[in-house]
Amino acid sequence: MAVVDASVIVAWALKEPGGDITERLGGCLLSAVNAAEVVARLNREGFSTEEIREGWDEVGVVLTDFDRELAVATGELQVATRRQGLSLGDRACLALAKREGLPVLTADRAWADVDVGVKIELIR
Repeated sequence: MAVVDASVIVAWALKEPGGDITERLGGCLLSAVNAAEVVARLNREGFSTEEIREGWDEVGVVLTDFDRELAVATGELQVATRRQGLSLGDRACLALAKREGLPVLTADRAWADVDVGVKIELIR
């Protein structure tokens, strides 16, 4: 089990390099912030919101609410990730992984140098 970044779900849905990870997605957590990113990107690619929801359900991705605790933790990560230029969504993903004590799956190579106490696994 892991926390997945929006880039992983997008790579999976669009069959991009590294996206052949269906078997790893079951039970993975996806922050509501990252879910919003996924919907926005995949809607632009022509997927309906219903298709996106069905895809999450099909592979067993678990959406996680973005609560007060995660909001504060996400804000606090800004200083530690400033050099890598991580977005709010990136930091929300990392904050969830840190809280849950889980590794993060991402396709974003900028995360390779991030050191915030979370194991980061690149899918490509």
